[in-house]
Amino acid sequence: MSGALAAPADDLLSALRQSRTQSARGAAEITVNFPPRAQPTRSAAQLPAVPLRPALLLRNFSVTRADGDVVAGRPTARFDLVPKTGQAARWSLWVDLAWNVPLAYEERDAQGGLSRRAALRTVEASPRRVARPAPAAAPAGLRAAVLAALPGLRLPPGFVPVEARPRAQGGVEITLSDGVNVLALVTAPRAVAPAPGVASRRVGARAVWLVGNLPQSALAAALAGVRGVAEAELGTFLPPAASNP
Repeated sequence: MSGALAAPADDLLSALRQSRTQSARGAAEITVNFPPRAQPTRSAAQLPAVPLRPALLLRNFSVTRADGDVVAGRPTARFDLVPKTGQAARWSLWVDLAWNVPLAYEERDAQGGLSRRAALRTVEASPRRVARPAPAAAPAGLRAAVLAALPGLRLPPGFVPVEARPRAQGGVEITLSDGVNVLALVTAPRAVAPAPGVASRRVGARAVWLVGNLPQSALAAALAGVRGVAEAELGTFLPPAASNP
């Protein structure tokens, strides 16, 4: 870990950089309550990757550090990430004091309910070397293109478009990130039924969905003002085949 005078956010970013080249392995237990699934708990040999984006994380979250629980028999520091605005999910990460890599993390919704937790129960004697690239920067101009494609869209606080790709079933899927949490913004020929974590509305001949771990009211509010769908505005951010569905 960094020196004692470093800010909590600096210590966290140091651990995130370390996790791109080293990973603790062993026996992990992973529980996912959102989205709901028949078998919420499974086992794995390592923690699933969390798509953290440092610049957005620092902009949108307050980071605090505290003494963490012992995880897999090893002492940790706990980093708590709380949104500065909006109703996005909050996160906690437990980082090994010696190895400086995450050993556990959890995601909780705006009401405090557990959405996801992953924790190593046992670990090997030392981390393994890995090669995990940093997330690609959002393409310049993507935010403006998304707002032109969906006039009236109100992006939830802190979230920005970071990727757009065509859907095999028609339409486009746009990934929104606040640095930690991810939402899927979808245009499609057909609407889907509203469900927990899913808002959907039809706009003319197209439908727009927003999917993710936000309160239902926040998802619906983001789409409420959309008054058109012009997917051609995203053409320069999509592979050429996307223009010929």
